[in-house]
Amino acid sequence: MRTARLLTASFLAAAVTGLAAAAPAPAAGPDGLQVSPFSAAPGATVTVHTAACGAGGMATGDASTVGAGRFALAPGAGRQTGRFTVPRTAQPGTYEIVATCQDRTRVSGDLAVMQAAAGYGAPPKGHVATGVGGALGPDPVRTAGGIAALGVAAAGGTWLLHRRVRGDAL
Repeated sequence: MRTARLLTASFLAAAVTGLAAAAPAPAAGPDGLQVSPFSAAPGATVTVHTAACGAGGMATGDASTVGAGRFALAPGAGRQTGRFTVPRTAQPGTYEIVATCQDRTRVSGDLAVMQAAAGYGAPPKGHVATGVGGALGPDPVRTAGGIAALGVAAAGGTWLLHRRVRGDAL
């Protein structure tokens, strides 16, 4: 039983580590300009935060590099926050977004603009090729059967490990 718990804990730790590694890093440090989301499509609203201006400080943002112009950052909760919209005419690439505090402190962060999908704004129709379920296809009965087979294999493996730990013969 202890071995099964150890294996389960190891599996969960590896899964959590993998998810943490896959998460995008913030665009800047705590005193820089944090751009969220880091990657956006034309037409998306982008939020920026900075604590570089101090509590209650005012700042002005500049997203002219992407074509969005200047915007205000309002103070609140120890940081300044502002928003702008990525123009629909923005080309794919990485753009520097800048904020300048009242005391002329300048901080920056990067925004990656993605290629807009054809028919931007319309939901996809039909089967979407995501790379998941390639061998089984989109058939829900086969997918459920595959999941059931994996569940039986996991339960059997756990049972065998349990017997081995107890010293029972196979």
